[in-house]
Amino acid sequence: MGDGFCEELEDLVHFSVHDLPARGYVVMEEIRRQGKLCDVTIKVGDHKFSAHRIVLAASIPYFHAMFTNDMVECKQDEILMQGMDPSALEALINFAYSGHVAIDQQNVQALLIASSFLQLQNVKDACCSFLQDRLHPKNCLGVRQFAEAMMCTTLYDSANTFLHQHFVDVSLSEEFLGLRTEEVLELVACDELNVKAEEQVFEAMLAWVHHDPDQRKLLLPELLSKIRLPLCQPQFLSDRVQQEHLIRCCHKCRDLVDEAKDFHLVPERRPHLPTFRTRQRCCTSVSGFIYAVGGLNSSGDSLNVAEVFDPVGNFWERCQPMRTARSRVGVAVVNGLLYALGGYDGQSRLSTVEVYNPETDTWVQVSSMNSRRSAMGTVVIDGHIYVCGGYDGKSSLNSVECYSPETDRWSTTTTTQTAGTQQWPC
Repeated sequence: MGDGFCEELEDLVHFSVHDLPARGYVVMEEIRRQGKLCDVTIKVGDHKFSAHRIVLAASIPYFHAMFTNDMVECKQDEILMQGMDPSALEALINFAYSGHVAIDQQNVQALLIASSFLQLQNVKDACCSFLQDRLHPKNCLGVRQFAEAMMCTTLYDSANTFLHQHFVDVSLSEEFLGLRTEEVLELVACDELNVKAEEQVFEAMLAWVHHDPDQRKLLLPELLSKIRLPLCQPQFLSDRVQQEHLIRCCHKCRDLVDEAKDFHLVPERRPHLPTFRTRQRCCTSVSGFIYAVGGLNSSGDSLNVAEVFDPVGNFWERCQPMRTARSRVGVAVVNGLLYALGGYDGQSRLSTVEVYNPETDTWVQVSSMNSRRSAMGTVVIDGHIYVCGGYDGKSSLNSVECYSPETDRWSTTTTTQTAGTQQWPC
């Protein structure tokens, strides 16, 4: 029977050669290269590419629509393509015959643009994956801008996440210095920035301003208002921020610095400060995954949302939501379990505590703290969770509580000398 397949049913025989279509495309590609039986020429600029309408229609959705819907071009021998890279178009015509295209750093953007125009979604997805796998602090901003222009949502989200996770390295790149004003404002206000200290965000913002001081110094008050200056160390505020000549020359900027210094010097004023400027930019890591818990939405409502980021796979996904909405929540990790402590639910400060088990994707409520608290310092020492200070809705607290996961009990320890919020690291 040769290389075919034969199935006999009584007097009926079905004979098949399963690789015939693939072999047929190989032959048609050879015929095309010989310039035989071609019935259409695709022209872009000074370049012309001969092809077979039936192959283009069968493999490329754009040409399928053109040749099967009585468009003017369906009867033309030569079709003009505007604004497309010739080498990318040639590669995709070859792809129509072979099912293969080579993607590299030099052609990936041109191929993505051309495949998007020709509605070759599989090639477009392959180009997006190529760019996503090669994100780097020096290119992620350019990739993000390109992805937004091409409406590649997944690639845009990946580049954005990479930017947040590698903010300090990205801020040292030339691309960062060329960002538009609205992009920098959005970035320095972002809760998801992965920084060890707020001082790093300040330095990045100031480097951007100094890159074009004549134009950008007028934006400094608005930019500085997005920096969480109260979270900077007092010495940094005095020795670095306050001494910056562009800040010293701006009354609004000096007011923001004074507000930050008051945060440290006059703790009783802390509850009256804008909450976003005293909110930590922090996530919590469990088994190599990063968790973002609670917070506020754009309307200022407290959230019960929990999300997890996989740094290896470079994606975020939702977890089971918390039982209670919490903003300004304390977060701690003990023995692979994630604790959400206190916070604010939009109506009152909370004393309740719930714990998340990543293996079962479940939240369970445990013993409540002795005091209601939001915006407190939270730290783990020797397997115990300590919460310090915070705000109970009426006044700042100076008490310290300790939780033992083994006994599920809270105990009060020595109080701090002064009341306040966020005195300890998250």
